Amino acid sequence: MNPETLPDDGDHGADQGAWALVRASQAGDMDAFSLLFDRYYDVVFRYVLFRMGDRILAEDITQETFLRALRRISSVNYQGKDIGAWFVTIARNLIFDHVKSSRYRLETTTAEMVEISPPTGGPEQQVLDGATNDELLRCVRKLNPDQQQCIELRFLQGLSVAETARIMDRNEGAVKALQHRAVRRLAQLLPEGLR
Repeated sequence: MNPETLPDDGDHGADQGAWALVRASQAGDMDAFSLLFDRYYDVVFRYVLFRMGDRILAEDITQETFLRALRRISSVNYQGKDIGAWFVTIARNLIFDHVKSSRYRLETTTAEMVEISPPTGGPEQQVLDGATNDELLRCVRKLNPDQQQCIELRFLQGLSVAETARIMDRNEGAVKALQHRAVRRLAQLLPEGLR
């Protein structure tokens, strides 16, 4: 479907606003693309950070995501989804490319993940929080890819069920069911003391 002929019925206000920015960007309005960048940067960054576990690398990949999006903005068409799903898809492809490259070493740093939440105590508590975080991320990585993405979007990025459904191209009921199964599976995977 051509983005100039967006349907008015069935669109959410936020989706219409985002696609209006896409149309303006396609017409050469760089301020509109800047607004898209501001709106979706955090979603893309958190997605990449969770996957890569390295804050600096996540910033680089997120920046490259938006550079590619800017170069390809004229090719994107409305498909009934939030434009954020397109940005996340670009980021996912960049992550795959990076992982396949010889520069990527199979080590994961999770210290940056602890920085997302404020410190709750002294050094002993920080060590315990870090170990808990490491174990939780290890268990999340044992989930199937759909469950991983659902947990990441809902809990690490803090997206609503509706936002998660749009990005995953599912209905809200399916996301709720997927989240329920993922949380139940995580409870089975976590060691007794962390449940």
